[in-house]
Amino acid sequence: MKTDNFSSLKLPDEMLKNLDNIGYKSMTEIQAESLPSILDNKDLIAKAKTGSGKTAAFGIGLLSKLDVKKFRIQSLVLCPTRELADQVARELRTLAKFQHNIKILTLCGGVSFRYQESSLKHQAHIVVGTPGRILKHLNKSSLSLEDLNMLVLDEADRMLDMGFIEEIENVMEFAPKERQTLLFSATYPDEIKELSKTILKEPVEVEVQSTETPNEISEYFYAVEKKTKVDTLVNVFSNYKPSDAIVFCNTKIECDELARDLQDLNIEALALHGDMEQYERNDVLVQFANKSCPLLVATDVAARGLDIKDLDMVVNFNVPHSTETYTHRIGRTGRAGAKGISITLYESYELDKLAEYKDDKKEFLESSTLKNITDFNMQAEYLTLVIEGGKKDKLRKGDILGALTADIGLSGESIGKIDVYDRQCYVAIKNNVIKNITKNITIKKKRFSTWIL
Repeated sequence: MKTDNFSSLKLPDEMLKNLDNIGYKSMTEIQAESLPSILDNKDLIAKAKTGSGKTAAFGIGLLSKLDVKKFRIQSLVLCPTRELADQVARELRTLAKFQHNIKILTLCGGVSFRYQESSLKHQAHIVVGTPGRILKHLNKSSLSLEDLNMLVLDEADRMLDMGFIEEIENVMEFAPKERQTLLFSATYPDEIKELSKTILKEPVEVEVQSTETPNEISEYFYAVEKKTKVDTLVNVFSNYKPSDAIVFCNTKIECDELARDLQDLNIEALALHGDMEQYERNDVLVQFANKSCPLLVATDVAARGLDIKDLDMVVNFNVPHSTETYTHRIGRTGRAGAKGISITLYESYELDKLAEYKDDKKEFLESSTLKNITDFNMQAEYLTLVIEGGKKDKLRKGDILGALTADIGLSGESIGKIDVYDRQCYVAIKNNVIKNITKNITIKKKRFSTWIL
């Protein structure tokens, strides 16, 4: 009989204490089903969607096997996008707090290759990254997998969708044959089945998706004409009044154009796609997550790995290429018991695609049923303050909050989310008081430059 208590697993006492301290009071279903096999050194195929707790499942597994004194790459986690890799690395670092000196590196495109080479010279215990950049380091011999004992493929179905199968297979050639391999996927298409046969040995199969509570989402499809499509989108926002939303476009060019069009109509919107530099993507993600921007216009690839807990609405500006893509997109709203709204706009040329979408859950409407509300605008309550200092300067959230309240005189209510990174901090501050911030701020008796994002 399975139990949901972490204490039932053979884990170090320090790890159990840390899990309790960081809020992991009991195992999710995917953790309870998969961790015993992971800790028993068995290969695993786990079918579980985002938000099920899968990162902690493989994270606890790989950390429990880690030899901290052995400063070599012992675990590798492959992810489809930079955003997901960053998210996974953050969670692993939180899980690793039970032990000092555990080094976790992220290796993704969009960051200086030479900088990553320099970091790898000092070695690490765990690497999280995207297949293309990992393979480049392997081919350049700046990364060695000689001591690898665990390989994890996270969101394997998305990596195959994005054409990473060849890179994944090439990475495998650098990995030891004797290793443990874990494959996590929200769906299990034939390509995943074929891949699993070549990279896993007698894997245990786990599926918990069918028992998870489905998101409560109201799904609407609106017929539109191309010339009024942007105006219809504004009417969607003015009628439903979401506090935040993601609008999905099928191309990068469309993302940029739509974001500009919405800005011209007093809708604060930021684009997010793969042609942007990494620092630009980070800035956009921070602003959306801390509510300094209410609307994100994104491609599917760029939005993978977004960690947004409570999103009001998802909009498909075009009919998605597949029902699977549709399901992935709208699954970002209506989480954790909240109600979500999904809107899909379709033009006449897309009518032939609609047959596979029609069921009792979806409503198909004319855009003329939306009220035309004039002078509507969608503005953020916060702006983001950037502080040119971070973890490298030993800054913590409490230090920043204290400087803003005690020294500058802001109220706690006017300060939103605080994100602390290695060299910068991002602070959401209400529009009406951010003008009180000077160009420099003193924190822990040291002056730091500031600017508004």
